[in-house]
Amino acid sequence: MPLLKLTGNGLAPALEEPLNEISLNEWRARRPMAVDATALCINNDASLAGIEGDIHQFKVIVLEFPTFKDGRAYSQARLLRERYNYAGDIRARGDILRDQLQYMVRCGFNVFEFKGEDTIDAAAALTEFSRAYQSAADKDAPIWRRRLAKAAAA
Repeated sequence: MPLLKLTGNGLAPALEEPLNEISLNEWRARRPMAVDATALCINNDASLAGIEGDIHQFKVIVLEFPTFKDGRAYSQARLLRERYNYAGDIRARGDILRDQLQYMVRCGFNVFEFKGEDTIDAAAALTEFSRAYQSAADKDAPIWRRRLAKAAAA
């Protein structure tokens, strides 16, 4: 599966490092004994309650998209970045589309695992919009806030 990672210059092919993955349910059941896991896989219908103290041990958190129409993993990514201050890689896996990449980045995703070969012009998706209307996990100031700041400075 093609793997792309967000860099300072956009998206670039990423090396697929072998990960020792563990599901959220399995990790909760074996928490003290699961120290060798490097990646936590979370289904999009799982609650993140109670994981905030221990998630920093994982190099990667994989959020599943079983279908492109189901956006619950966007909320999970935003919680991981904003509420739990997770600084590692958040990987989107499953049925993701190039049209969703900019929104995923704004929510905190920085690695994308595509099912097919839809990566040809995926990097262009990040530059299609120059400004955002809402604040998000990427900390880019929304356009209305920029306009208010500009008016206040005048």
